[in-house]
Amino acid sequence: MTVASTLPHREPLQISAWSHERRWSIRGTEPFQGMPLVDGTTDDLAEVARAARAWHDGATLDDLRQAAPFVHLTGRFEVPDHDPARLTESEWQGRRQEAAELEYDWQEPYQTLIEAAYAEPALRALYPFTSHWALRFSTTTRPHLTVVGPCLTAGSDGTYGLGNGFITPDLGLFPTAHEAVALAVHHLPTGLRPIKLDG
Repeated sequence: MTVASTLPHREPLQISAWSHERRWSIRGTEPFQGMPLVDGTTDDLAEVARAARAWHDGATLDDLRQAAPFVHLTGRFEVPDHDPARLTESEWQGRRQEAAELEYDWQEPYQTLIEAAYAEPALRALYPFTSHWALRFSTTTRPHLTVVGPCLTAGSDGTYGLGNGFITPDLGLFPTAHEAVALAVHHLPTGLRPIKLDG
């Protein structure tokens, strides 16, 4: 089931009923990149109705959370004009929150890596994306990414890898995220331009 919004920069809210348990899930995305702004799970159908009404009426994301406390804000924020710099910052905020909320053994090294990369202006200016928990960078926003620079990884053993390809740390393993990030900046091509919309 979906519930449309009065705001053109929101996709219809997706509502799913669980098949073997009295629970419902929601997911609200923005249309340009398809990235989630909100999600959540509850066993209270009245809360789902309140979330759906707030999404439909164009309530702010914070107000939506107040209307239905089960709603989880992903950290991304709405960018109605698709400004590439704001989309990049929104995605960084989403990645940082995701890393902070992980419940795996390697949550701390991964979060340390994300924060170290975000603290570096040359990397923060690039659009971040992850695959299999490897941090990559693009000179364009979604939906069509233009990969640039090396790949950063955080190991469960507390080491940080850097590689030219995907996941393979052929540029080295490092004891700190700072060292891996510093070398990643060194391997960025010169003359990078500001982020553009999807290529």
